[in-house]
Amino acid sequence: MKKIALLCFLLSPLTILSQEKQLLTLEEAIRLGLENSKLLRISSAKVLSADAKSSEINAARLPSVRLQAGYTRLSDVDPFTVQLPILPSPVTISPIVTNNYTSRLTVQQPLFTGLRLEKSAAAAEFSAQAASQDYTKDRADYAYSVKDAYWNLFKALEVKKVIGENLEQVTSHLRDVQNMMAQGLVTKNEVLKVQVQLSNIQLAQIDATNSVRLAMMRLNNLIGLPLDTELQIASSLPSPPKEVPSVTQLVQDAFVNRPDLKAAEMRVRASDATVAAAKGAWYPQISLSGNYYYSRPNPRILPTRDEFKDTWDVGLTLSFELWNWGTTKHQAVQAEAALAQAADTRDHLRDLITLEVNESYLAVLQTAEKVGVAEKGVEQAEENYRITRNKFSSGTATNTDLLDAEVSLLQSKLNHTVSLVELELAHARLLKARGREN
Repeated sequence: MKKIALLCFLLSPLTILSQEKQLLTLEEAIRLGLENSKLLRISSAKVLSADAKSSEINAARLPSVRLQAGYTRLSDVDPFTVQLPILPSPVTISPIVTNNYTSRLTVQQPLFTGLRLEKSAAAAEFSAQAASQDYTKDRADYAYSVKDAYWNLFKALEVKKVIGENLEQVTSHLRDVQNMMAQGLVTKNEVLKVQVQLSNIQLAQIDATNSVRLAMMRLNNLIGLPLDTELQIASSLPSPPKEVPSVTQLVQDAFVNRPDLKAAEMRVRASDATVAAAKGAWYPQISLSGNYYYSRPNPRILPTRDEFKDTWDVGLTLSFELWNWGTTKHQAVQAEAALAQAADTRDHLRDLITLEVNESYLAVLQTAEKVGVAEKGVEQAEENYRITRNKFSSGTATNTDLLDAEVSLLQSKLNHTVSLVELELAHARLLKARGREN
């Protein structure tokens, strides 16, 4: 038992150290979130895939080089011979070579494809750019999610702090009332009123503690830390901008900077190029090819010889599809329908962005007004509590008056805390709606 006790004593500093809170600024939280996000890794992989697809299609426009080689063992047959009258024995025209070795090097270059390859390459490039813009949007959305979780944890901690301060006030109030009851100045009913209020504050404190735990778990989950990591908020709420641009300017700003709108525009261009590529099948296809042969025996060299010989050829190929039962037409119609969908999706997104910017703008104005009202409410509630407390001490205010003052002070401080966090998040939403980081 002594050894176990000694071991526990030696390990206790490590346990205390492991329970220390991790100091975390908003910038560090965003950095950790972006580095550890699985969703962003998925989005990044989509960008790599789209870039590779674009490179693949572009490669089809360049010369292709292919090498083929083979070996064939033939069965023995009688050689081809001719019997001439002037000769006593037949003359072998083509000897039999049972071991055949072949190799061919082919170079092929498309010359004209009705712009199919060029437009397909353009469509793939636009799609890759759209995927890149999608990744930018996903980063911005994830950074906002981390901001939201960070400031909500800040709010939960502040609410818990305010409730704790109120708990101390009510506890002090209860001691005073109990002393007064002992002196026969108040009835037991007055003590019970304060005890009920104390119980309500204790219940609110339990809820506040749970809210802190949940908010901390959500933030830990977003930034890739273990869910039970104890975090300590290191950043304080920044001062909000004194002026906000006009909503018209904000909407135009969003149209220029929003990555999702840029991605939608790239998809419209990709669809337009796909239409041209589909219609390219109506034009002839021309390609140039060349082959170099090194074979044993070489079938082009007669008579057949059991030795390696090289030959070559160059050709120009033209193909034109005369009839395919409307396949090209149907493909063009599909591509045009996809183009119309992409254009409508882009225009619909512009409408949604306009609405989002207007909503975010109004939210900023509304929460800014709330902060001003809440600040005045705190000043008034603090003064009311101070006056009521002094009156209660001098016997000119009732126990109920002081309880009401304590409740008003608690509510005003909670309103102020919530409104400050809501204002910061409203500005963050407006920045995201504009497509800006700061």
